Amino acid sequence: MLDGGPTGGDVLRRAIGGQRRHVVEASLLGMAHQGCEAMVPVVIGVVIDEAVATGSSSALLRWTLVLAALFFVLSTCYRTAARISERAGEQAAHRLRLDLGARVLDPRGGADAGRLPGVLTTIATGDAKRVGAVPAVLPFGIAAIAGLAISAVVLLRISVPLGLLVLLGIPPLLWLGHRISRPLERRSGVEQERAAHASGVAADLVAGLRVLKGIGAEPAAVARYRHTSQDSLAAALRAASSRAWHDGAILALTGIFIVGIGLVGAHLAMRGAISVGDLVAAVGLAQFLLGPFQLLTFVNGEFAQGRASAGRIAEVLASPPAVTAGSATLPEPLAGGLRLRDVTEGALRGVDLDIAPGSLVGFVAKDPAVATDLLLCLGRERDPAAGAVELDGTPLADLDPTDVRGAILVAHHDADLFESSLIDNVLAGADSTTADAGPALTASAADDVARNLPDGVDTPLTERGRSLSGGQRQRVALARALAADQPVLVVHDPTTAVDTVTESRIAARLKELRRGRTTLLVTTSPALLAVTDRVVVLDGGAVSADGRHLDLVATDEAYRSAVLT
Repeated sequence: MLDGGPTGGDVLRRAIGGQRRHVVEASLLGMAHQGCEAMVPVVIGVVIDEAVATGSSSALLRWTLVLAALFFVLSTCYRTAARISERAGEQAAHRLRLDLGARVLDPRGGADAGRLPGVLTTIATGDAKRVGAVPAVLPFGIAAIAGLAISAVVLLRISVPLGLLVLLGIPPLLWLGHRISRPLERRSGVEQERAAHASGVAADLVAGLRVLKGIGAEPAAVARYRHTSQDSLAAALRAASSRAWHDGAILALTGIFIVGIGLVGAHLAMRGAISVGDLVAAVGLAQFLLGPFQLLTFVNGEFAQGRASAGRIAEVLASPPAVTAGSATLPEPLAGGLRLRDVTEGALRGVDLDIAPGSLVGFVAKDPAVATDLLLCLGRERDPAAGAVELDGTPLADLDPTDVRGAILVAHHDADLFESSLIDNVLAGADSTTADAGPALTASAADDVARNLPDGVDTPLTERGRSLSGGQRQRVALARALAADQPVLVVHDPTTAVDTVTESRIAARLKELRRGRTTLLVTTSPALLAVTDRVVVLDGGAVSADGRHLDLVATDEAYRSAVLT
């Protein structure tokens, strides 16, 4: 967790503080509702003493109208408070989702470290909703406490022993309720964590469903998800058991307390210390007290679950960034020259080379980890453990990540498409007001893809572009990278699922389209490497060869093995 980052308590306080006005309004209305409800048995007691006992019709009519007014006010206050508190909860959850989205999309990265995408989705939905429920139920908790206080005052006026019993009995009950909620809080946190992991595994399996079917690994995948799902179910059952035990224990304690109030009131009435109307009012208030106590039980449970979820949200918000934001600026105009100075990171070992501005350079790496670490360093998704990557003489580590990505576009091999039209996907990284997708579509042969679709470039694609074949998806993704028209473009294996004829056409067109701008092709494709100005071979994480494609094919057996077989 990032030092100085928000804690679970901070998340809760911000959720409540951001809805302070709504919480106050709903609390005032809730207190009015509880006050009116508490007065109902009191008014009924007055009716018995002043109307029923005396036979006064006028008193009966007068107090019946008062009772009707009480019901009108309490009904109106409850409906309005419920509407305001619900709005507060939804807005608090929405703001938490915005905060989580901003942290996940922070150019410095780090929020997704060690977390499956499904885990982040669950935190942004389920956990945000649970935390949002806290400001939604808080007014009801405040109103319940007000109801208890009003009842205590009224009982004091009826009988000092009854009032003192309520006043002295409520604090211990509230303390016991807080203590009883601790196991629920712990198990709720485990439940959300296991559910998030199960969601992440499910999303991972769905994303790779075609691959799993292709290699016949469905049974292993099903077994993996079944095990994860069973863990999640077990955690959910334990949390449900804790919730049931929590609610049952609280209701049992409050029931005993209310019975005690009723017995004391009956004893006082038998001694003549209070009237029959007062006894009815006291018994009615004792029954009314069950409502505030049930509310407090519910609120206490929501707070316990909200605290657990707030802790999980805080972990994401406080995740340390993968890279820090520098203050240096890039020169204008940007030439696009790259230099790697003794770069060591992950599988990379002391990589040292210069890439001239405007050159088309191929990188060949037998080890996929080497290629991945190279891409991460060039895109400044990770800073080298040693050495530096420079752009026009400025170390990338001294730049803001946003500035780096505005100059260097790294198109990963597994880039996903969005659930939108083909043209929207292509122009996703470009200035849609001025960009012309035509050259990028032609260079990537994605124009052929568009011609075979019902509505051409306006044809909607399904999630992750699954309505297209693997080769078609690669061509659209390459078109998106080319349409962005960045000064430096790094592409990783853009044509592995494309036929050789189309691949050769893409290679020639890509070279022409990117002429004069720095382009790096991390690939083992002979067609792509043949159009490069030079090829850098990375073996064991270090530069083992550097030259033109044809020369390396003729002189380097390891290169021939990697590229031609």
